[in-house]
Amino acid sequence: MKHSSFFVRQWTSLREQLPLLSRILAATVGCYVLAALFSVATLALPIASSEAVLWGAQLSFLVWGIAVLGVFLARTATRAWFFLVLCSLLCLSAILWHYLNGSAI
Repeated sequence: MKHSSFFVRQWTSLREQLPLLSRILAATVGCYVLAALFSVATLALPIASSEAVLWGAQLSFLVWGIAVLGVFLARTATRAWFFLVLCSLLCLSAILWHYLNGSAI
């Protein structure tokens, strides 16, 4: 009997920590993906490709930092993931628009 209550307590504490673990995963993996997509999406800017690459590399650090803050300031982990997915889709649409207009990435 004593062992089963230990596992129940351990399972409930894990379930209570899942939102925090989800935010940590969103901040590490999700924000990295968003920053990488943003750096590629800067190629859609109407400037020279070499300048766009430099701007994308520099601004991706700013985007990553703001995204990490947004993940931990969101009210729920679900909203944090929604924020990341929405921003990533916006970056993907810029990349797709740039690619479909005849410019190779």
